[in-house]
Amino acid sequence: MKRRTSFQNRSQQKWKSRLLFMLLLCLCVGSFILLLESNPPTMNLPILFAQKPKIAFLFIARNRLPLDFVWDVFFQADNNNRFTVFVHSRPGFLFSKATTKSPYFLNRQVNGSVQIDWGEASMIQAERILLQKALVDHTNERFVFLSDSCIPLYNFSYTYDYIMSTPTSFVDSFADTKEGRYNPKMHPVVPVNNWRKGSQWVVLNRKHAETVVKDETVFPVFQQHCKRKSLPEFWRDQPFPVDTSKEHNCIPDEHYIQTLLAQEGLEKEITRRSLTHTAWDLSVSKDNERRGWHPVTYKFSDATSQLIHSIKEIDNIFYETENRREWCSSKGKPSPCFLFARKFTRPAASRILNLSVLGT
Repeated sequence: MKRRTSFQNRSQQKWKSRLLFMLLLCLCVGSFILLLESNPPTMNLPILFAQKPKIAFLFIARNRLPLDFVWDVFFQADNNNRFTVFVHSRPGFLFSKATTKSPYFLNRQVNGSVQIDWGEASMIQAERILLQKALVDHTNERFVFLSDSCIPLYNFSYTYDYIMSTPTSFVDSFADTKEGRYNPKMHPVVPVNNWRKGSQWVVLNRKHAETVVKDETVFPVFQQHCKRKSLPEFWRDQPFPVDTSKEHNCIPDEHYIQTLLAQEGLEKEITRRSLTHTAWDLSVSKDNERRGWHPVTYKFSDATSQLIHSIKEIDNIFYETENRREWCSSKGKPSPCFLFARKFTRPAASRILNLSVLGT
């Protein structure tokens, strides 16, 4: 009887010890998870908890994203959680089931958005807001700016490998020597020798994204002194000045990031081209109404497999202002120059998607 009681006592002690061990283990794991969430940048994570670097896709939209169905197919191809999505839309606009059919854009609008006016500093303000929100996720290592009329030219895996294989940022940047764009009032904060021009559709690494967000010197100067020139197409918006020759034609989003990186001495850390194709050749369009300051918009009739193949086959870019030819490469080998293209209408994008030409 005593032997049986002793056995039962030992069994109960073992059971209690195991229960205590499990409780302590759960407590330790829970504490570790909370520690990771509160201090992610300073932790030396074991390989077991390492996460693959992500690309943050940053969309600048007027309201909804008319081409969300194209991007939905693009994002579906990733099964490894290697991307995040952020959208800057007009203040108050929500990406709900009523405004997007893609789950990748649901509730992805950023808080604190601003009303954007073309050719104004509000555009670069929107870029800074997007970067600020995306930088919160410490696994985001590349930041891709896209318009609401952009389409991807390749599948997700090819796009991811292409972008992640280059540690530099892709920033189309060249010295802008044309008179009338640089406002001398920017001097001495932004000297003319640091004045650059390029495309706003850049791809930034984390270091350069943080540089943009932390900037408290160049951005205020752009807000005050970089303004577009008044032209007849803006008569409805503001009075047309008597003498436009005295105005500076400064489009903030074409100059800001390029000039800021030059100002910070970071130009050697960038690849001086954009990954987004834009057709500025006005001869592409025979429709006079489609000519102007803005790039060509591809309509349904333009959306052919030949168009996409012709963009994919571009392997070099010639910069007339610098007499410089940029040969495109990825992983040290010749490659197509562009991963994205704009500006596509919804019918054009739908036709392109149906043609099944948006692959490798």
